[in-house]
Amino acid sequence: MSQNQFTLIPTRNVGPIKISGEILNEQVTVPMATFEKPLWYSASRGASVSRNIPAGINLTLVKENMTRSCVMEGGSASEVIRIHHQLQEKSVEIAELIAKTSRFAKFESLHTEPVGNLLYLRLAINPGQASGHNMVTKAADMLISWLQTQYKNLKYVSISANFCTDKKTSAVNGIMGRGKHIIAETVIPYSLCKKLLHVTPEQLVNLHIKKNLIGSILAGSVRSANSHVANTLLACYLATGQDAANIVEGSQAIIHTELQNDDLYFSLSMPNIIVGTIGNGKDSEISMQHLKQLKCIDTEQASVRLAAIITATALCTEISCIADQCIQGKLMTGHLAIERKITNV
Repeated sequence: MSQNQFTLIPTRNVGPIKISGEILNEQVTVPMATFEKPLWYSASRGASVSRNIPAGINLTLVKENMTRSCVMEGGSASEVIRIHHQLQEKSVEIAELIAKTSRFAKFESLHTEPVGNLLYLRLAINPGQASGHNMVTKAADMLISWLQTQYKNLKYVSISANFCTDKKTSAVNGIMGRGKHIIAETVIPYSLCKKLLHVTPEQLVNLHIKKNLIGSILAGSVRSANSHVANTLLACYLATGQDAANIVEGSQAIIHTELQNDDLYFSLSMPNIIVGTIGNGKDSEISMQHLKQLKCIDTEQASVRLAAIITATALCTEISCIADQCIQGKLMTGHLAIERKITNV
């Protein structure tokens, strides 16, 4: 294995984005690392929209956790179902057990699913300022060992049972969440839609229905109805030292739009934002620089703040991208002009 080498990715600051709510209430300039140059311009236009709205983009935290599933084998289905029911009454014991694995880990829930003589366990913890991949796996290891002392017939099968679900598309993450669950919303006046997005609220709502909703149904999308949030997630994750593969879960995001007195209500719900402000990847010079820029270090809510900022950034790019697609040829001409300097199309 060769020594560490570093791959350079073009990075720009976009914004500032005007944000409000209990998590933060300020304007934030966001670093985005990407080879897709139009993404910077898309985020910048969405940020401009936010600055022209009194409340900007409002952010709400729904919940936060990190999950790991494991699977164990019992002697029979009846035995596994008995254990399944008994574990519902052992939350206090399990919470005390999990607390011993890390001073940061806080037990959230244990969801169990019996399948024949197999017992699948989905452990959720609050990992504090870490993303929590290793923390929850360590906790799951301890849980397995404890279960084997409580139930002698239970046998270890795997520490990861694909019910987490880590870096794979699944219904369970969209329903139960994995990471930070943030909702971003804003109301854009009719005149501002016309001035900055060059479309009416009605046009944007109509396209959202036909593209993000009906189109996603035809594609068989799982708990997802958005334009391209994975682009924004990747750009923000790379800039701040996150595990980029977690954009798989993160891309499960749902846009909701409606007309409110001729104005545009636009929301983005993201239940799987997996980020941390401490741990592997965050100690590189550039990652630390960007986290400091975002004020996402040395505070109790640093990782929640980071997830919220990323959600607001995703809303900016979603609004801009969907607006461009309302106008025939606009998306392609924009890409050609920015990426290839071609303007005569």
